[in-house]
Amino acid sequence: MAKGQALKFYTCPNLVLQGLTHINPQKAHIILTKCDGANINSITITAPEDSPNTDGIDIASSNHVQVQNSKIGTGDDCIAISARCSFINITGVTCGPGHGISIGSLGDPGSGDFDTVSEVHVRSCNFTGTNTTGIRIKTWQGGQGEVKKITYEDIMFDNVRNPIVIDQFYCPHNVCKNNTGTSAVAISDVSYTGIIGTSSGDEVMSLNCGTESSCNNIVLDDVHLKTSDPTKTLLFVVSILMEEHRM
Repeated sequence: MAKGQALKFYTCPNLVLQGLTHINPQKAHIILTKCDGANINSITITAPEDSPNTDGIDIASSNHVQVQNSKIGTGDDCIAISARCSFINITGVTCGPGHGISIGSLGDPGSGDFDTVSEVHVRSCNFTGTNTTGIRIKTWQGGQGEVKKITYEDIMFDNVRNPIVIDQFYCPHNVCKNNTGTSAVAISDVSYTGIIGTSSGDEVMSLNCGTESSCNNIVLDDVHLKTSDPTKTLLFVVSILMEEHRM
């Protein structure tokens, strides 16, 4: 286990975590890798908003994972879903502070991997004061892979900086040469349904896709977002025309 990680599970089938409380680890709180059939229920995770790399739950190369009825506040992602994950269900989670619930980053061209994530379903979750994003999919430009069959349903945002984000130009150290028209991880069949709340930033939704074919069937239905600061202008940013998007 890397120094500072509080709790790590590797190749643990049918894992059950319930009723745990984690406070202020040096780095990530809970890490699942190559776990098939995990149930995480009624846990509390707490770290200061300014604590770096304190992800709440990191899920990688795992399938059939449920995270339910939990409260997560960190200085990084409340939940992060990495490559080779499928059938991840997140229900009844309260996130904040932190960076929200993220898929990725995926498709780092330096790795040469074909990264995949599918069947991720986030339902009945509340985000309060998350200081970067709420629900986010992030991929590297020039990478390979696919993200598909992702649903966000019955989500509430309270003073969240960027509530909805798809970013196919992820570049954490600003050293990338991002240009439209290059290859990208394919993102398809993503739906946002029953989304309400307020944003503390200028952009309440940013769908930033690398090519005309890299984002397909992105559906927004019953989405109601407004600014928490009446002096700001509300922005919905869509950089590439999707095959389908509606509000």
